[in-house]
Amino acid sequence: MTKIPVVLFVAAFLLHSLDSGACTGITLVARDGSRIVARTSEWGGSVLNSVYVVSPRGHVFTSFTPDGVNGLKYTAKYGYVGISVGEPEMMVDGMNEAGLAAGLFFFPGYGKYESYDSAEASSTLADMQFVSWVLANFSTIDEMESALCNVRIVSLDERIGTVHWRIAEPGGRQVVLEIIDGQPMIYENKLGVLTNSPGFEWQMTNLNNYVNLYAGSAPSSKLNEDVVLKQFGAGAGMLGIPGDVTPPSRFVRAAFYQATAPQYATGHETAMLGFQILSNFNIPIGVEHKPEEIPEGLPSATQWTVAADQSSLEYYYRTAWNSSIRCIDLKNVDFAKVKYQSAPLDKVKEEPVEYLKIR
Repeated sequence: MTKIPVVLFVAAFLLHSLDSGACTGITLVARDGSRIVARTSEWGGSVLNSVYVVSPRGHVFTSFTPDGVNGLKYTAKYGYVGISVGEPEMMVDGMNEAGLAAGLFFFPGYGKYESYDSAEASSTLADMQFVSWVLANFSTIDEMESALCNVRIVSLDERIGTVHWRIAEPGGRQVVLEIIDGQPMIYENKLGVLTNSPGFEWQMTNLNNYVNLYAGSAPSSKLNEDVVLKQFGAGAGMLGIPGDVTPPSRFVRAAFYQATAPQYATGHETAMLGFQILSNFNIPIGVEHKPEEIPEGLPSATQWTVAADQSSLEYYYRTAWNSSIRCIDLKNVDFAKVKYQSAPLDKVKEEPVEYLKIR
């Protein structure tokens, strides 16, 4: 692998890094104990041409650095599947055979990595390869946290901005990792929601501004003997929930939609519920652009949505071009023998339509 594809990938991201990246993540638990971590991935600047990746045990990785492919080298302890952009190693989201899930969320304007030092290249890990490193090496958050002191996370180009990460165990523990002034900060995510900027602690504090929201109908309110206010329709208890697509507003909506979701019996049913909830976070392509700046060939800024069942080890996805839900069952993959491979999420970028025969 040469440095050229990486440079081109970085340049593409620079064009829209602050305006076009958005992600929304939720967590759901079924009655049988199955845990589902689900999320969207938005990029309104261009078609990402994302691919799914299957990575075996024993695969040898070398991280990119601003100098080339000369960074941290390691051998995968665990096999995993997931979705990457630009290069197969640049995983945005995935799950390994131990059920550990990890995802990257853009974090523009906040956080700060260490500066790249070529003398430390052998311990340098590109931020866009952090998810691969986690999935290939660890089965628990504690293991990941212990190993963080041995790596230096950097950007391939500081103009791109930063990201933060969600890491979730199948047993229920979930954390958010943000790098502030070069120092990794780990926050316990007991809510299970994540979006983008500002930081996770601010987002959690901001939820207190919506303490008045609740599920269901609102009671009537009597102003005087002659004037009684009544709701216009169902769901008035959520009146005032923010509806725009900014990260703080999406965080609030995700928290309340997740909290008020019914609990289904199985992981499969709950994964499908995750897709239904996240449909509310699809960003129409025209929202982020002036009319003359809308990119061609991109039907939605939400380019794909995934749901990982950490109990059954099933990884589901759908895309902006094909709303059919597809699944990779990790239990059916022999990670000791399978070859490292990647393939486009969609063989054909066209929504399938079933024409009904009426007689």
